[in-house]
Amino acid sequence: MSSKRKITVAYGDGIGPEIMKATLNILEAAGAQLEYDVIEIGEQVYLKGISSGMEPGAFESLKETKIFLKSPITTPQGGGFKSLNVTTRTSFGLFANVRPCKAYSPYIKTHYPETDLVIIRENEEDLYAGIEHRQTQEVVQSLKLISRPGSEKIIRYAFEYAKKYGRKKVTCMTKDNIMKLADGLFHKTFDEIAKEYPNIQTDHKIIDIGSALIAERPQTFDVIVTLNLYGDIISDIAAQVTGSVGLGGSANVGEEVAMFEAIHGSAPDIAGMDMANPSGLLNGAVMMLVHIGQPDVAEKIANAWMRTLEDGIHTGDIYQEGLSSKKVGTQEFAQAIIERLGQKPVNMIPTVFDKSATEPMNIKLSPVTKSKKELIGVDVFVDWDEDGRDPNAIGEKLRQADADGLKLTLITNRGVKVFPGGMRETFCTDHWRCRFQNAGQSPVSHAQILDLMDQVAKLGFDFIKTENLYSFDGVRAYSLAQGE
Repeated sequence: MSSKRKITVAYGDGIGPEIMKATLNILEAAGAQLEYDVIEIGEQVYLKGISSGMEPGAFESLKETKIFLKSPITTPQGGGFKSLNVTTRTSFGLFANVRPCKAYSPYIKTHYPETDLVIIRENEEDLYAGIEHRQTQEVVQSLKLISRPGSEKIIRYAFEYAKKYGRKKVTCMTKDNIMKLADGLFHKTFDEIAKEYPNIQTDHKIIDIGSALIAERPQTFDVIVTLNLYGDIISDIAAQVTGSVGLGGSANVGEEVAMFEAIHGSAPDIAGMDMANPSGLLNGAVMMLVHIGQPDVAEKIANAWMRTLEDGIHTGDIYQEGLSSKKVGTQEFAQAIIERLGQKPVNMIPTVFDKSATEPMNIKLSPVTKSKKELIGVDVFVDWDEDGRDPNAIGEKLRQADADGLKLTLITNRGVKVFPGGMRETFCTDHWRCRFQNAGQSPVSHAQILDLMDQVAKLGFDFIKTENLYSFDGVRAYSLAQGE
């Protein structure tokens, strides 16, 4: 019986086949104990009419091997094509995206030679759930979904990662000064979990200033944990300021399955030219080797790669006159790394993977404490484009609706209160949020809401969405309007 670990491999599109060939050659030369189940993904699969970009058999391969080494793909232009990465992450529960961003100065040009940070990004929720609707002629919505379990899993993962790899500080980044419920939940969960790790320093940054600090002082960060969209953005910022997005690898880790890849795209403009730098995919493969229990091979490859950089053998994207000794193509760069297997960098600190890094993380969620949930109102969203979009006109008409005391209390447009007592200067679209509550915010019944919807329809309004308003343990669980 073979002792080799079977993994699923996808060569991808654009430069994908070239950098995968180079990467696998290095892995084999370094003694990685691997077998490959090669699958087809990406552009050609999309063009067959498969909107996920992955054949059904590919999912079966991942179910069997549970490890995916993936080259970048090309998604065809136009609508109807779902992100293959997002589909894979959500289908297999790959809740943690891990992106190390380290400087390799002076061999990779950077203004921040001391940078060595890791961004750990929630990978399944947030706006990347991709739940969108066009609701009126002028307005579309995207739903941002944040859950307590999803937040807790990624935050615990970040602290466990810091502990396992000897990191000293974990920084949380959110925008909870604006999204007080969604981002507020993430920040609150971070503060609660941080108490369980007293030996690790913690802090919190609002994402806008946090992004600016990554661009200006990346060396001050160690581990960053954040929500899905923010993590996608800041990981590219961090990779770029350390030298090149083209060098970055990433891991997408779940409880059973993990996917490893480069963070860059398929670069079809240079496909087939033997120009691409395979370092991003190779660094992703190094992370994979640690994950599957082959840290010695990972260490050997990482050190040979750094030694190749030190020797000045560089692909065109990182070539520097006066520093580089030779400009090479994709396969020659791979061969240079192979020739240095067993060597270590002289000027940079050699990579050492602690054997404990291969042990799986045990992420246990806290028991759920049920709160008392009470229905105290409803927001009715209306498509209305009459009477010059006068808020007073729609407001007075909707005041006629009264479902056993469930009455209109305010109207907003794009989140701004416009009725009653709105500002005439406020610009209004055709999309109106109309809030109905009982006097004194007493509990509301579903029967009242059904009666209300019937009355709103009979008044001639197109209600496009409703959102129930709740309190939990007596605490309001919805946002107030701007100006309320």
